Amino acid sequence: MIPVKSYAALSKTDSLAPFGFERRAVGEKDVLIDIMYCGVCHSDIHMARSEWGPSLYPIVPGHEIVGRVSEIGAGVTKFKVGDLAGVGVFVDSCRKCDCCKSDLEQYCDEGMTGTYNGYERDGVTPTFGGYSSKIVMDEHYTLHIPFTSQLEAVAPLLCAGITTWSPLKFAGVGKGHKVAVMGLGGLGHMAVKFAASFGAEVTMLSTSASKEVDAKKLGAQHFILATDEAAMKKAACSFDFILNTVAAPHDMNAYLNLLKLNGTMLLVGIPPEDNRINAAKLISKRRSILGSMIGGIKETQEMLDYCAEHNIVSDVEVIAMKDINAAYDRVLKSDVKYRFVIDMATL
Repeated sequence: MIPVKSYAALSKTDSLAPFGFERRAVGEKDVLIDIMYCGVCHSDIHMARSEWGPSLYPIVPGHEIVGRVSEIGAGVTKFKVGDLAGVGVFVDSCRKCDCCKSDLEQYCDEGMTGTYNGYERDGVTPTFGGYSSKIVMDEHYTLHIPFTSQLEAVAPLLCAGITTWSPLKFAGVGKGHKVAVMGLGGLGHMAVKFAASFGAEVTMLSTSASKEVDAKKLGAQHFILATDEAAMKKAACSFDFILNTVAAPHDMNAYLNLLKLNGTMLLVGIPPEDNRINAAKLISKRRSILGSMIGGIKETQEMLDYCAEHNIVSDVEVIAMKDINAAYDRVLKSDVKYRFVIDMATL
């Protein structure tokens, strides 16, 4: 067994604090990764505070992991000691269902194994995430990091990046399309960068007028203040796609009205309350809503390779591990541009 340092929550009301545990020994197909950086996703807060159903305590959050391989198993062929490696939202899956065989492990029929707040496939061993010094990974679920610098800004690509990349690629977004992005946060800022890089004409939809300057710096050509009724009315039937990253309560119908004939809302945000969809908004223009959840290992690697080629990374603020609880408070106040990343050397 491998001793590991981490920060964990012991209950839904506890702040994160130092916590020691043991990782499994490196198996034949495993790699041991010394974690260098870990992004802070809003879902880390939801799970640490048991807001998405009962969490498993102690919980060590973190699923935007970048580090360096320090040991490999005897049967490993894809990595060598010294390689940069990444870990995203899941660490295993059943490997035998149609989804897994189609490189869509995130949709595994038996359920993917989350990087934290879950159990290994044995159903007994808890998984612990990236707010830790080391992680042991099966090489198949480990990603190559094709960057040599900006590693702190690469970490959020493992969740915020792939979460927005996957629906845009699935929908075939590209040159000639008009794309609106709802919400300029950790997900939204990556959506703007990707959609713009694909050649689409990008509009930011936000309830905060102050977001306009940043949205345009990130690649959006246009900005619509969603609380401006006249502007929203003028934009009716304007967009081929709307990428909805909003996790706060909102009226989805007001935004569906902005879609053209055959337009699609690409849904990646999970609001705390169910939306009541007006069927007429869909039927009247043959509109649709398409849900999407992260991406499989193959697609995530393709995204990382594309980002390295086009120099696309997240906008981040690097923090020390000891400041994680203050960072959580700031995330809830939307006081970050646009992703906190923990420098694990401070653990």
